Amino acid sequence: MGHRTAAVAPVHRPVRLGLRENGAQFTLLVVVTVSVGALVGLERTTVPLIGAEVFGLTSNLAVFSFIIAFGLTKALTNLAAGALTARFRRRQLLLAGWLIGIPVPFALAWGPSWWWIVAANVLLGANQGLTWSMTVNMKIDLVGPARRGLATGLNEAAGYAAVGAMALFTGYLATAHGLRPAPELIGVIFVVAGFGLSLLARDTAAHVALELAQHPAPNGEERKASFATTFARASWRDRSLRGVSQAGLVNNLNDGLTWGVFPLLFADHGLGIAAIGLIKGLYPLLWGIGQIPAGQLADRIGRKPLIVTGMLVQAAGLLLALAILDRPLLAGILSAVALGLGTAMVYPALIASVSDHAHPTWRANALGTYRFWRDIGYAAGALVAGLLADTLGLNATVLAAAGLTAVSGVLAARWITDRPGP
Repeated sequence: MGHRTAAVAPVHRPVRLGLRENGAQFTLLVVVTVSVGALVGLERTTVPLIGAEVFGLTSNLAVFSFIIAFGLTKALTNLAAGALTARFRRRQLLLAGWLIGIPVPFALAWGPSWWWIVAANVLLGANQGLTWSMTVNMKIDLVGPARRGLATGLNEAAGYAAVGAMALFTGYLATAHGLRPAPELIGVIFVVAGFGLSLLARDTAAHVALELAQHPAPNGEERKASFATTFARASWRDRSLRGVSQAGLVNNLNDGLTWGVFPLLFADHGLGIAAIGLIKGLYPLLWGIGQIPAGQLADRIGRKPLIVTGMLVQAAGLLLALAILDRPLLAGILSAVALGLGTAMVYPALIASVSDHAHPTWRANALGTYRFWRDIGYAAGALVAGLLADTLGLNATVLAAAGLTAVSGVLAARWITDRPGP
């Protein structure tokens, strides 16, 4: 008579909040974010030059139209992503974002007209809105309230270091092999890697439930917080969240403006594609790597000091690009360093500040609203840059961005109030 072997029930590890407790999943999501950033980094050096040199566009606004398409789509997808988390799991939305991104490298590499490039950026904006939103939400879910600054710093560091590395790499590829198709086809690797790794990620719904159980119960207003209520609260009704949203918008206005303007500005002053790639790569590299210490510092001294100082450092960086433009490589490098470090100070502190002021019941929508305003900055920056550059020139465009950034820093100082750390 044979012996029956009792079925062994699967062992489920208890759900815990914290970076160390969720190290494997957190690390996996960091690597996914590298692929997210690398896919958009393909465009930083080459696409403005493709518009001018391959398709013969003479209007700066026409050249920058791809950034407007990217920024609007990403902003709207960020906004939708917060609402979609009420219906779908974060992991499902992450995978959907990668599927949307599949055509992007091919359209950039072989699109027969400029409108193919614009269409590719609509898809890229949707890809970035879903994948980047979900990776940052999932990391915040995993670590809990005590380490939000570090979590967002690590997330953004991974993404923007990848943006910078790819901007630098594609500059050298374009020098050796031309503006198309080699630099853009590298993106196929990142789409495949991002989707494959996302399949291995576990959803974080249980971590959200645990934080909710540990968090003070929401009051009546928070319990009933609709999407529209949260949008209004995060956009203008809550003074601190208003300050965060406007700072995010102006921060990415700078990025959208320099994304389009700097390759053309420095090409006009005699720099080649490799040198422009160095400038365009250095900015997001420092932006990325600098967010790790900046995120930790935001957890220690508060979010507001980093936000205000970072905006003012960015304003100085924009002025540096013009101050020594007779030495264009030095001007570009110094400007990129200041812009990168200033943005590194701001980025994790802004996301952590939103999380501080939002109850877990409406945090995803609050983050979606903030990311909507932040990424509208790409479209606003490209639109402002195109209009000003066509009428007043590239130099005046950079000067206007510096003034807007300084004003944003003053408004952040006036409106944002830090909440005591947990």
